[in-house]
Amino acid sequence: MIKTILWDVDGTLLDFEKTERCAMKKCLADIGVTADDAMIARYSRINDAYWKRLEKGECSRGEVAEGRFRDFFAEENISADPVGFDSAYKEALCGRQFPIDGCSALCDELGEYVRQFVVTNGSARVQDRRLRSSGLYYLMNGIFVSEDIGFEKPSAEFFDIVLSVIGPAEKNETVIIGDSLSGDMLGGNNAGILCWWYNPSGAENTPGVRIDREIKDLREVLEILKAENPGRD
Repeated sequence: MIKTILWDVDGTLLDFEKTERCAMKKCLADIGVTADDAMIARYSRINDAYWKRLEKGECSRGEVAEGRFRDFFAEENISADPVGFDSAYKEALCGRQFPIDGCSALCDELGEYVRQFVVTNGSARVQDRRLRSSGLYYLMNGIFVSEDIGFEKPSAEFFDIVLSVIGPAEKNETVIIGDSLSGDMLGGNNAGILCWWYNPSGAENTPGVRIDREIKDLREVLEILKAENPGRD
């Protein structure tokens, strides 16, 4: 029986692509650049590659912050300071949030059945403000951000610290739900907890990491827990 859910944020509870698009277009407009969706997609590809390197321990947070914009500006022939732009971009990310449809009501109702915690990589200040702005912060039993913990998902060290803080939490009663195979599902594998992959697009599990359930719609989570707890409706 599931008693604890560890939620990923971006791409699972919040639509990060929409927030990213809004933030990038605003920040680029502020330096006189008009960006279309194709340009934002090119940035996103560079950004994703840097975060994958961070997950593997191949670069630092500072290298992600500066390198992604340095490479992007070089590719687009934009003359701008990547460090200053990164600061403005992080501020812009704290603006409007786009919760995945129904996730706030879902998390509210799930609180009757389980404890819920956020486990996320990224900037602690930015993630805190985004979660508060979306209202999700107030539906969780705790928030764990890699910048505060000192380790990134998918490292076992990240999850060891989380599980020690929220304990007691039996691993066979704890599930991570997220969209990332390399961060969330591999992290759940490393931690020895259950792994539910949120995969609404029907992507392929090319790395072959262990998946215990594949979730197409987040409302399936509530249906599963209700089935585990008959008579509590």
